[in-house]
Amino acid sequence: MSSAEFNTTKPPLVLRAKQLMSEWWSELVYRHSHKKDWQEVIDEAHLQQFQSIHQNPFFLAAKENDVASIKKLMICPTTDIFEKGALGETALHIAALFNNVEAAVALIEAAPDLINEPIVSDFYKGETALHIAVLNENMRLVQELIHRGADVFSTRATGECLRKKRRNLVYFGNTVLHILIFQTNKISSCHIYDLIMTYDMNENSRIPLDLIQNDKGLTPFKLAAAEGNLEIFQYIVNKRRINQCLLGPRSSCLYDLSEIDSWAEDNSVLEQIICSKKREARTILEIAPVKQLVKLKWMIYARHYFRFLMLAYILYIIIFTLCCIFRPLKLRPDNATDPRDVLLYVKKDVQESYITYSDHLRLVGEMISLIGAVVILLLEIPDILRVGPTKYFGQTVLGGPFHVIIITYSCLLLILFMLRITNSKGEMEIMAYALVLGWCNVLFFARGFEMLGPYVVMVHKIMFSDMLRFIWLMTFTVIGFTAALWMAYMTQDPSADPQFGDFPTTFFVQFELSLGLLDIPLNYSVWTPNIVKVLHAALTIFGFLLIMNLLIAMLGDTQTRVAEERDEIWRGQVVATILMLERRLPRWMWTRFGICGKQYGLESKWYLRVEKSKMYATKKLHHHVQAFNDEIIEPDSDKSCIEEMETTKPPMNRSSFNAESEDQCMNSSKSLKIICKDSQVPVYLENNEVVNECDV
Repeated sequence: MSSAEFNTTKPPLVLRAKQLMSEWWSELVYRHSHKKDWQEVIDEAHLQQFQSIHQNPFFLAAKENDVASIKKLMICPTTDIFEKGALGETALHIAALFNNVEAAVALIEAAPDLINEPIVSDFYKGETALHIAVLNENMRLVQELIHRGADVFSTRATGECLRKKRRNLVYFGNTVLHILIFQTNKISSCHIYDLIMTYDMNENSRIPLDLIQNDKGLTPFKLAAAEGNLEIFQYIVNKRRINQCLLGPRSSCLYDLSEIDSWAEDNSVLEQIICSKKREARTILEIAPVKQLVKLKWMIYARHYFRFLMLAYILYIIIFTLCCIFRPLKLRPDNATDPRDVLLYVKKDVQESYITYSDHLRLVGEMISLIGAVVILLLEIPDILRVGPTKYFGQTVLGGPFHVIIITYSCLLLILFMLRITNSKGEMEIMAYALVLGWCNVLFFARGFEMLGPYVVMVHKIMFSDMLRFIWLMTFTVIGFTAALWMAYMTQDPSADPQFGDFPTTFFVQFELSLGLLDIPLNYSVWTPNIVKVLHAALTIFGFLLIMNLLIAMLGDTQTRVAEERDEIWRGQVVATILMLERRLPRWMWTRFGICGKQYGLESKWYLRVEKSKMYATKKLHHHVQAFNDEIIEPDSDKSCIEEMETTKPPMNRSSFNAESEDQCMNSSKSLKIICKDSQVPVYLENNEVVNECDV
């Protein structure tokens, strides 16, 4: 499986079933009402657009960038400059669609009101020429449109092809800045972003353009975090930072915590990162100031609170366990009629259960257990409603199966309470399930420890990928072989082969046999049909040898793949834990990190001061020198040749480095000249200097 398929972490199929069924039903209703598939309707609409462009001379001139024909046609009285095409587009939209800057300028000069005219069809409703220019990453056309008065504030694209669906790229009713987040050319997107923001600063509008939210309440900055657009996110961070000073090998910067810190707002960047399904979003946790802010929150407050909650929960589950172990029992009043019935004790009635001092002590523990279950439900339900059940139960970062475990445990305790007060049967089974779930939930607190957290992530991934597939395969296999065996054993005396006395027992024996837990249970003292021997041998070969070895191979493959992302998932779990504690603990238990800029002559924002070492540039240089070594070490190279190379500055993303680091890396790279007399001798860095047997 390719690595690209793992960039998006999908929840289990059970949790996505509601969404898939909803989409399937919507498509079915659409097809029934329109007698066509959605894709067929889209294809026909675009073919009609193609036809209308070639039948309309005005549209054709805009497509071909024929400025002379455009000017002649605009003089003609029969030409309607605001004429709409098959998709509700104007000639300016067509010019922008085919990146024809000259034709677009000619149309705007003739009809200035055309520049903000939106598409009116249901497919691309609200899309303007500026939206198209941004999607095409046409820097020159964007500049012309903004210079000539294109609206960058209020225009939103909300058509059917621009809503959040699996087949659509951009959605949420985004502005032009939001659309830049989805573009593949990150460098071009940063340039266009800078151009639009420069225009916004000159306009001096009431609300900054980069703070305008889309229909889901996300600014471009938050959308970049949710989509995992590392380049634009870091570019915006660097645009907002304040460079303080440069002192020796260290530099000091003030980073704006607006929209990042979860202390000030619920829908913060940290919230978007942990709720995102994309793996790239978690890489933002390694960028300043997000990394430093998370580390401060975790090290100073969160980890202590979390570990205290862990101790409280362990004490709570111990109390519940003791209540189950010392539950009220009495000798059974009747005699056994079946020789296999070995039951000695039954539970007491509720009137007999709370008489002695030990009973009262157990009652206190039972009340603590019941109150704890109610508190757990009251804490979990608001988060489910806020995030949504699919994300809350399906994403590993947010806790995934542990939320299912703890909610199920709490519900079982409520059922247990009802069984106790009504003197109903089934208490033993409910207690057994609740004990297993309650103790398994202790693994949730492993995320508070770096030594254990990543491995719990791996267990979760294996359980919900390989183990589910294995269970499906093994279940149907065992059912088939059990039914086949029962055809033979149902005609024989059950006392001759007790292991096959009834169908459930036969199923369990076959399950054990498929896992290799016992030998073939045949009674050789009695006659056994040959088909039984054949079926047992076939199950051993197919179930144990084939499927079990397939499971081992799948586990090894999953372990290799998950090992690459388990650490970053664990870091995401740490952030999710911090946000959970901030929401559930009183505000006075948290201190807001950072510096208020108002008292220092800055805006009313909070800043975090981060010191950086210029040794980072040297480490980058080490990386490129090592790459150089990998290239020159070739088995068939001529050792007698003399090579002379000068390493130039490697291509860098300016949004990823500060100015000081970039300058130092450029200067260091220019000064590095390597003359190798032996291509087998590696080049390496020691104490920040290039050292080897070559002349440097």
